[in-house]
Amino acid sequence: MPGKQNNNKKPAAPAPAAAASPKPAPAAAPAPAKTAEPKVAAAAPAPAAPKAAASASPKKAAEAKPAAAAAVAVAAAPAAAAAPAKEAKKGGDAKPKAAKAAKGGKAGDSAYPLEMNPPPEYIQHRIEMFERLKAKSDEEIKKKPREPITITLPDGSVRQGTSWETTPLDIARGISKSLAERVIISKVNNVLWDLGRPFEASCNLQLLDFENDEARAVFWHSSAHILGEACERHYGCHLCIGPPIDDGFYYEMALKDRSVSQTDYPALERLASNIAGDKQPFERLVLSKDDLLEMFKHNPYKVHIIKDKIPDGTSTTVYRCGPLIDLCRGPHVPHTGRVKAFSVMKNSASYFLGDAKNDSLQRIYGVSFPDKKQLAEHKKFLEEAAKRDHRKIGREQELFFFHELSPGSCFFLPHGARIYNALVELQREEYRKRGFDEVVTPNVYNTKLWETSGHWQKYQENMFAFEVEKEQYALKPMNCPGHCVMFGHRTRSYQELPLRLADFGVLHRNEFSGALSGLTRVRRFQQDDAHIFCMVDQIESEMESCIQFLQHIYGIFGFTFSLRLSTRPESYLGEIEVWDEAEKRLENALNKSGYPWELNPGDGAFYGPKIDITIKDALKRPHQCATIQLDFQLPERFNLTYRTSEVGEGKEWKRPVIIHRAILGSVERMIAILTENFAGKWPFWLAPRQAVVIPIAPAFNDYAKAVSQRLWDAGFYVEADVSEFTLNKKVRNAEVAHFNFILIVGAEEMAAESVNVRNRDDAGTKAKGEMMRVDELLVRFAKLKESKSLQNQL
Repeated sequence: MPGKQNNNKKPAAPAPAAAASPKPAPAAAPAPAKTAEPKVAAAAPAPAAPKAAASASPKKAAEAKPAAAAAVAVAAAPAAAAAPAKEAKKGGDAKPKAAKAAKGGKAGDSAYPLEMNPPPEYIQHRIEMFERLKAKSDEEIKKKPREPITITLPDGSVRQGTSWETTPLDIARGISKSLAERVIISKVNNVLWDLGRPFEASCNLQLLDFENDEARAVFWHSSAHILGEACERHYGCHLCIGPPIDDGFYYEMALKDRSVSQTDYPALERLASNIAGDKQPFERLVLSKDDLLEMFKHNPYKVHIIKDKIPDGTSTTVYRCGPLIDLCRGPHVPHTGRVKAFSVMKNSASYFLGDAKNDSLQRIYGVSFPDKKQLAEHKKFLEEAAKRDHRKIGREQELFFFHELSPGSCFFLPHGARIYNALVELQREEYRKRGFDEVVTPNVYNTKLWETSGHWQKYQENMFAFEVEKEQYALKPMNCPGHCVMFGHRTRSYQELPLRLADFGVLHRNEFSGALSGLTRVRRFQQDDAHIFCMVDQIESEMESCIQFLQHIYGIFGFTFSLRLSTRPESYLGEIEVWDEAEKRLENALNKSGYPWELNPGDGAFYGPKIDITIKDALKRPHQCATIQLDFQLPERFNLTYRTSEVGEGKEWKRPVIIHRAILGSVERMIAILTENFAGKWPFWLAPRQAVVIPIAPAFNDYAKAVSQRLWDAGFYVEADVSEFTLNKKVRNAEVAHFNFILIVGAEEMAAESVNVRNRDDAGTKAKGEMMRVDELLVRFAKLKESKSLQNQL
C-alpha cells in the first residue's frame, strides 16, 4: 500500500552441501618407501580414512554437479600413453626445475611451515610407480610406425607431419613463436588434445587460446592441479576432486586435526608461484584399473572413485606435474609455467561427493590467468559483481529471502512479487499475440507417468516422491509429461497443429543442499514453459517463430545472445533420416533469423537436436536461460498421434514432434540475473518502487498521500514518505532504494496540483526537478510503462 514501510529481514544461510554416495572403505596402509624425488610437502598425521560403506553404489549427484565423474574418463581398451611433453625440450621454454626443497618458517600469519618435512610416503610410492610405467609406455610408443600425415587447420591450410612424433605444439611453433606461447590447448578431430601429445594419424587441428571457453576450462583445470600439489606439500592431505568451474577452480581434500583458514592462503600462493616457476611438465599416462588401485592405495577417496567409476578391465589416465600424480582425464597445458597469475579466493567445508552422510572435507577455491594484468582486472570484476549480488540487493530492497524451514524455496516479499508477476505477465501478453494457449496442470502425479516418460529411470533422485494409499507419487520437476497427457486425452487432427501449450506451473527438483545458491539454484520454481506439438513440415516455421520470440524478449532486457545448434549425438534414439531432416530445418530457421550461430556437433540431446541460447549481462557474464529443443521420443513413449489429411494404409495416423521451449527459463533465476544486470536499478515497467512522493514539510503530508493514492489507483507502485525524517534524509533514502522517480511536493506544487519530478538516472534533476501536473504525470507514466523502455525518461 502507499506509504507502507517494511523492515529488512536477513535471509537464512544455505544449508551445507549434500549429494548422495556412500562412504568408501579405508585403504590399507602401505609400507614406507624411499624417495628419489626432491623433498616436497611433509605430512602431518595422515587424514582419517572415510567411513566404510564401499559395498553400496553411490547415487548420482545433482545435474551438472562436478563430482568424481569429472575426474575420470574411461577408455574401453588401453590406449597408448602420450610421449613426454615436448615443450620443455624445444626452444622457448626451459626444462622443468626440481621441486624446491622443503622450507621451514612461516608464510603470512600461518603457524605452520611452508612445506612439511619429510614428505608424505604416498608421494614417493606414486612417483616410483609412475616412472616405471611411464618408461614402459614410452618404449611402446617408440615401436609405433612413423608415417607421413597431414594436419588440416581451420582455414583449410595443410601442414605435414609424422605420426607419433609431430605434436600440436610443433605446428603452433611452425606458424609463429607468439602463437606457440599463447595457445593453451588443441582440438584434434574436435577432441581436446594435449599440445605435447603426438598425432596418431592425419587429422583436423584447432589451436585454442585463453579466450576460448574450452581452453580456459583446461587452463583452470591445470591450475587446480597446481593447487592440489601445493596442498599436498603444505598440508600432507588426501586429495579428492579438483575440477574447473565457471569462475576458476577448486580442490577438495581431507585433513586431520586441522582446517583450512585464510592465514594459509599466502603459503599456498607462494607454493603455487614456485610450482609455476619450476615449469613442471604435465605428463599423461594411461593405466589399467589394477595399476590405478595400486598407485592410489594410500588415498581411500581415490580408491572409491576408481572402484565406482572405472569398469573392470578398462583403463583411464593419470597426469603428473612435479610430485603430484592425479587421476584425471585431462588434457592440460604443456607445463605449470603457463600459469603466470594465481590467487586463492576462498575456502569452505564440503562433503565427499557432496553427500552429508560422508566425510567432511575442506574445499579451497582459486583463480588463475596467463598474465598478472588479467588477475587484477578479474579482482575488480569481482568487486563489482559483489556489489550487484542478487542476494545482497534482494535483502536491501526487501524483495525476497530464504528460510531454513524450506531450503531452496524462495519467499518473495511484496516488492519481489511485483517483479515476479511483471515477468509472468510479460510472457502472458506475448502468448496471446503468438498463438499460445495457457494451461494449468497438476503438481502431483503417480510415478507411472514418470516411468512412461523415462524420467523415473533417469531422474528419480532429483524428484520429491512419497506414498499415498500404497501408490507412489512425485511432485513434477517439469511440465512436458503432463502436456503429453493433455495432448493424448482425445483424438487429435492435423488441423489442430501446431498446438502450443504454455504452463507456469510450480515445479520442484530435489537439488542437493550444497548445490543451492540464492535464486540461481533452487528447489521450487516456475518456468515460462511451453510445448509445441507440430508436424515435421512445421518444424522450421515454429523454430523461426521461437527465435523471433526470444529476440523480442531479450531485446526488452537489453541482452545480447549467441546461438549454437547442437546436433545428433552418438547415443541418439530414432531414425537417422528424421534427425537429418530436423537438423536441416533448424539450420534454415537459424539462417533466416539473421543472428550469427555456431554448429556444436554431437552435443544434442539423445531425443532430438537443440538450439542452445546464451545471453550476456552487463558484466559480460554468460547465462543460459532459454532452450529450444526438438523431441522425437516423448511422442513415442506416450503413443501420441494425430489424424492426417492423407488416406491409405499407414498414412492416416502420424506422430507429432514436440518442441520444448522456454525463454526466461526459471523465473527465479531470471530475477537473479536481472537484479545483477540492472544492479537493482529496475527499468520503470519492471520496478517494484516506481515513485515516492516526499512532502517538504508535515503541512503537505495529506497532499503527498493524495497524490500517492491517485498514482497507485492508476496502477503504479508509488509510496508516500510522511516519516519524521528531514527532507534531505527522505531524498537520500529514496535514492538508496532506487525509486525511479522522486516526487517532491510543497506549497507551490499543491497549489498547482503538480509535483516536482526528480529522475533517478538524471543528475541534472537531483537538486531541482521539473514541475509537472499530476494529470500529465499519469499520462507519461503510462507511456513509459507501456514502452518497456530501459531508459528512465518521461
